[in-house]
Amino acid sequence: MTGILYIVATPIGNLNDISQRAIDTLKSVDVIACEDTRTSSKLLSFFNISTPTIAYHEHNADTQTARLIEKLQSGQSLALISDAGTPLISDPGFRLVKSCHDIGIQVVPIVGACAVIGALSVAGLPSDKFTFLGFLPAKQHGRIETLKAHQNSSETLIFYEAPHRIVECIFDMVDVFGSQREATLCREITKTFETIKKLPLIDLLEFVKNDPNQQRGEIVIVMAGNTQKEQKTDYDDWLLAIAKELPPKKASSIVAEVLGIKKSEVYDRLLQLNQAH
Repeated sequence: MTGILYIVATPIGNLNDISQRAIDTLKSVDVIACEDTRTSSKLLSFFNISTPTIAYHEHNADTQTARLIEKLQSGQSLALISDAGTPLISDPGFRLVKSCHDIGIQVVPIVGACAVIGALSVAGLPSDKFTFLGFLPAKQHGRIETLKAHQNSSETLIFYEAPHRIVECIFDMVDVFGSQREATLCREITKTFETIKKLPLIDLLEFVKNDPNQQRGEIVIVMAGNTQKEQKTDYDDWLLAIAKELPPKKASSIVAEVLGIKKSEVYDRLLQLNQAH
């Protein structure tokens, strides 16, 4: 008889979010594989869980996967937890779960907190279809290329971002998606200083730039998909012609003034036309 691998979700902030089933599972298994044993020890100690732990993270996954599979094959049951939330969601664990499937070891989910789903549920944006893109590339070029690849996606987009890059990230989102695309900042979900703020991207950028507290903690950005139908506007040709002679903002301002429409609308359209060409 082989053991069972349990994928156990743990709280992302508020410890009361752990389920009784998760506590019972962590107490009953033979070993708990943790992303960081020091971080997990605080949680386990709080709930009086004395099960032995072993480190399992992206830097040792190659060697540790084989060791954990051996334990499972010998009949021991294991629980996999990450530092917070549901394992494998931008956290280690895929290799272990895949290996279990490959050799017929049972894998059981113990469901619970997940920042992606928590953020989506309060974002005030369509939730029937969404794409989770995890952490964007740290360097601006890679980040912009990733954003451009999803520029015309109609489904809601969800991102994780590091606090020290959040201002740069939203700035690039404004550049790629336009100033008026709606997005919701979900920061420190379930924690003391939880923030849920839904604004057009340009206003969200100002909100985060002007409040250093919004540049701290765990951050999820939920963004509206592109709901604009791709069609040519009446002013496309001469907007492009003027933009060849003047800076983009000046060209957009002239067209907007003549037509009596918002400058931001014309500027966003110019960005779309430039990217299409």
